[in-house]
Amino acid sequence: MATIYCGTKTFQAVEAVLFDKDGTLADCHDFLHALVLARSSFVEAQVPGVKESLLKTFGLVDGRVNPVGLIAVATRQEDEIATAACIAATGRDWIEAKTIAHTALLNADRALPPKAKLTPLFNGALPLLQSLARSDLKVGILSADTEENVRDFVEFHDLAAYFQLQMGSRNGLSKPDRRLLHLACRELSVSPAATLVIGDSSADIELAKQGGAIGAIGVTWGGTHPNQLANADVIVDRFDKIQLRPSV
Repeated sequence: MATIYCGTKTFQAVEAVLFDKDGTLADCHDFLHALVLARSSFVEAQVPGVKESLLKTFGLVDGRVNPVGLIAVATRQEDEIATAACIAATGRDWIEAKTIAHTALLNADRALPPKAKLTPLFNGALPLLQSLARSDLKVGILSADTEENVRDFVEFHDLAAYFQLQMGSRNGLSKPDRRLLHLACRELSVSPAATLVIGDSSADIELAKQGGAIGAIGVTWGGTHPNQLANADVIVDRFDKIQLRPSV
């Protein structure tokens, strides 16, 4: 167990820390921007006139990706459903719209380099991970991304030694469903009540609250406005504001 200090907030008897990935550990803005444009272009090729609607739906605002918008926090399945809904709004049949959406998203994935190569680890993340590794805490990633992308990120950045859990979306569950947190905690053999969640979106914060976590730290270095993390126990803008001390 350990005590974690974060600003004026202290979390005692912590046994595990769960990080979100995109926007928390991984700087994903440039990748998500490219992905939005690629997906929208592939759909536009099949459904002329839908591109602008898709850009807004995905969360591209004034040339920047909304860090708590669809493309940033939704699961792949949710992305496909939202894309299909935009297509269906033009008058296409629903089954046709889903087929177009599925194919367009696959083509966009294939058109871009592997995600891990375009999502660097945020500055300051590694020292915190190293500090956690020197303790007896269990550390994991709990992401809305696919599990394959989570594993690729960890492997590409040589982070396997720091994580006992590399978990993406599973069984159709998405944040803030408490079952995701409970599943992650079961795999780590810890109680949610001894688990600290760190993330950059309201979905991460609500996941912690609904799942009975010991606490939720909201982070803003990925571009999230503090107002969007109002329910967090504490909000930080730098990794080095998260400090730990092993419990005696």
